[in-house]
Amino acid sequence: MPKKTSKIRLNVKSLSRLSGMILLTLGVLALIISIIYTFSTLAFVGLGIVFWGVILSYIRSDEYIRGSLLSATATPALLTLNQTLGELSYNGKPVYLPPKYLNNPDESKVYIPKLKSSKLPTPEQIQELESQNPSRNSQGIILTPPGSQLTKLFEKTLGTTFTRTDLDHLMQNMPKLIIEDLEIATNFEITAGTSNPKEPTESTASQAGPARIHVTITDSIYKEMYKEIEQMTNIHGNLGCPLTSAIACALAKATGKPTIIENEKTSEDCQTKEADYYTYEEA
Repeated sequence: MPKKTSKIRLNVKSLSRLSGMILLTLGVLALIISIIYTFSTLAFVGLGIVFWGVILSYIRSDEYIRGSLLSATATPALLTLNQTLGELSYNGKPVYLPPKYLNNPDESKVYIPKLKSSKLPTPEQIQELESQNPSRNSQGIILTPPGSQLTKLFEKTLGTTFTRTDLDHLMQNMPKLIIEDLEIATNFEITAGTSNPKEPTESTASQAGPARIHVTITDSIYKEMYKEIEQMTNIHGNLGCPLTSAIACALAKATGKPTIIENEKTSEDCQTKEADYYTYEEA
């Protein structure tokens, strides 16, 4: 597959703060002039401009609160999921399932094999397993991934489902969706091309034509969770954080292929997260 790139470099909060400072300056100047020349109308205009300048200048505070709440509410659930998978000893690489594997194609599910050497079962076997309760004796487990609800929000915002789109459509629309529509991050880049995983798992090594999708996310509202998630070995680089998981769900739906998160990498200051995904044809 030829390399495709879709990039949007916008910094919403910086633009808001800049606009706020400009409005504050203009508003203060209008007030000063109104006082000097006793223009009451200009004074009211100046007060209005100052008001909007203050709102735009402090728009970052709102995101800080949202990020804190996300970390406080989502982290305990991820910790529980990480501990549960560890206790059940499911050590295989999680595979995000495309619609044809599921009883309900509109849902998002992930299959985690018991052993690293296990291969992905057939769609019929997955659908049968989906209706069973998890146990220590199962060869694999079907779970709702951390990003499933966020994927539904993506689809609701776009006014479509990813099952009706393709990879091109996803790559063209995801940056604007993440940056402008939902304001989840200040920058989002997604690139795709044909490649083999650096360290292919047994479950994917025998599959044909893996496609590599690389994502870079800057200043995400989930960044306060990153350090804690890095300690969750069953989540980090496997199931993924809510955002990287949601992207995996979207890729599985849009491509119609099993998808894995091969790895995740977070910068020291937690401002940037990178993730590699692979979609592949079944044998």
